[in-house]
Amino acid sequence: MTIEQQLVGLIEHDDSVDPFPVIGWDALVWVVGNATQSAHFLQSAFGMRLEAYSGPETGNRDHKSFVLRSGAARFVIKGAVVPDSALVAHHDRHGDGVVDIALEVPDVDRCIAWARTHGATILTEPHDESDEFGTVRSAALATYGETRHTLVDRGGYAGPYLPGYVARTSTRVPRAPRLFQAIDHVVGNVEQGMMDRWVEFYRGVMGFTNMAEFVGDDIATEYSALMSKVVANGNHRVKFPLNEPAVGRKRSQIDEYLEFYRGPGVQHIALATGDILATVDALRAEGVEFLPTPHTYYEDAELRARIGHVRVPVAELQRRGILVDRDEDGYLLQIFTRPIADRPTVFFELIERHGSLGFGKGNFKALFQAIEREQAARGNL
Repeated sequence: MTIEQQLVGLIEHDDSVDPFPVIGWDALVWVVGNATQSAHFLQSAFGMRLEAYSGPETGNRDHKSFVLRSGAARFVIKGAVVPDSALVAHHDRHGDGVVDIALEVPDVDRCIAWARTHGATILTEPHDESDEFGTVRSAALATYGETRHTLVDRGGYAGPYLPGYVARTSTRVPRAPRLFQAIDHVVGNVEQGMMDRWVEFYRGVMGFTNMAEFVGDDIATEYSALMSKVVANGNHRVKFPLNEPAVGRKRSQIDEYLEFYRGPGVQHIALATGDILATVDALRAEGVEFLPTPHTYYEDAELRARIGHVRVPVAELQRRGILVDRDEDGYLLQIFTRPIADRPTVFFELIERHGSLGFGKGNFKALFQAIEREQAARGNL
């Protein structure tokens, strides 16, 4: 088993029988209020490395765009330069967040042709962009809210990111080892009653398969509830949990997100790490805040019996607030940051897998109760 299989839970898959083959993540493209500062934060706190740049100095008069990387994970951070940029209106409505979940594919035209005949909205038709490093072919599909999937074939390109970008590094000394090595999954929040529609979109349009389903008591607390289904591409490199609110006594975390993001969007990004303890320690040292886990979680006899032996003492997990869950394939360790911007919307998950292909079902109630405490502190529960 390769390192990547261990990190994100890949399975064997034959792309030749897939009508919409996906190689993996290409980039998560963000729109933020200040790209310069957000890029610095992701470098200084999360250890990402600056690889490429586009902005006024390169002829892009509309916005600045910083391309950051950590292992296989690539973020593109965009912020408007001119007041009439389309990014201004997007940020005014949604705040900081992910606008594009770009996916690398081997054949853009094949994927678009399949998607078109299966009812997808094509935002950008297949086209080429070229420079001295070669040619990139891409197109874009609409998905929930104002989120899109740009499909990218970079098989004939050797540049730092895309035509129009120049290679750029930072004076910051790169952190070694990396704090995270890959994107594990990206979670989307949609309106009540819309989850199944988008599950069917991913199944019918993009050839994804159902991976998991969480409903009822699995994913409810005393006050609020939600429902979640997970779809994944053939090899499970790309995994999309999709959440919708359910009826509860008070507003769920999904309701809060939809209110402050002003519609559906990406709720959180799970980052795969090979050493979650060291990563959490490093992030805390840089001022990153995590959701607190009550001590009673670790004292639960049922939990201890269920998780069995894990690679570190439970006391070490407790000291850091790291959650643990086990399924028939193995176990995982996970922890969640507080929202990373001003609005209570997008946040990160850190995840370390040891065989488990799941998403921490046994931790849902503890996690949601922690989120509800944060909601109550904000006056939004």
